[in-house]
Amino acid sequence: MGTVVLKLTKEKQETVISDFGRHQVSPPPYARFAARTTGCILTVYNSGKVMFQGQEAETVASRYGSPVAKKAASTASGSLPEGFANWSVVGSDEVGKGDFFGPLVVVAAYVDSTKIKLVRELGVRDSKNVSDPEIRTIARDLHAVIPYEYRILHNPDYNQMQRTMTQGKMTALLHNAALNGLLTQLEEPPQAILIDQFAEKATYYKHLSGETKQVKDNVYFSTKAEGLHVAVAAASILARAIFLKEMDKLSRQTGMEIPKGAGAKVDQVAASLLLKYGPERLQEWTKYHFANTKKAEALAEKRNRP
Repeated sequence: MGTVVLKLTKEKQETVISDFGRHQVSPPPYARFAARTTGCILTVYNSGKVMFQGQEAETVASRYGSPVAKKAASTASGSLPEGFANWSVVGSDEVGKGDFFGPLVVVAAYVDSTKIKLVRELGVRDSKNVSDPEIRTIARDLHAVIPYEYRILHNPDYNQMQRTMTQGKMTALLHNAALNGLLTQLEEPPQAILIDQFAEKATYYKHLSGETKQVKDNVYFSTKAEGLHVAVAAASILARAIFLKEMDKLSRQTGMEIPKGAGAKVDQVAASLLLKYGPERLQEWTKYHFANTKKAEALAEKRNRP
């Protein structure tokens, strides 16, 4: 799927609008016209730029002029097209990579351009600035408003996979699976997909080299992607809420409150669980290759000394 951006005169803009008037759809913010055909989605922005997307983008755009450089928001892997924050976008993010306890969770969430304002009004923003109780509340509201798909890699499977692959590859596989699952739900493809970057684009797709169904069309990568489109922020909040729910289950199973992260408090709780349940049970609840395991073993041994 290609993307072409043209800077057109008002006269040529009107020609485009006239040519595609019968295919008109609701335009996104900062645009005066949008149309969708089988092979092309086009948007006429107030700035005078016209964006063509789809398999026939280059063919259709060539009728009206030559491509121009896009104004873009900088990202770690390149740039985002003008007006990206107002597009209909699938955002994808993960939670749990740095937590000793609990699973790895990935969520892909779709925010249509017509729902961007509503999603923001629900309080969606960078999840690092949102308390856990508010995360749960916002996630419940989002569940009723936007489509999303999630994948959970529980620790027994994580530990098994970790023997033959890196955490980065596991994360890439989960992102790809969640994105595939979400795209099958949507009646129409999104304008773009934005993944909160945890690996370079080339590395990400190298991780997926063995997958027969790879999501590649209009995929962008960026660090701090939660601030570039609300869809990523929504995905992050939903992923965090799912992670918190899994941690609640773990606390009930173990009979003690399980802390997040991988700090000293985690080591103390892990040592207590090791003494109470043994290493096999601890392995079921943790990412066992973390350094916390050896720290917990040392603490448990120290507590056992007479």
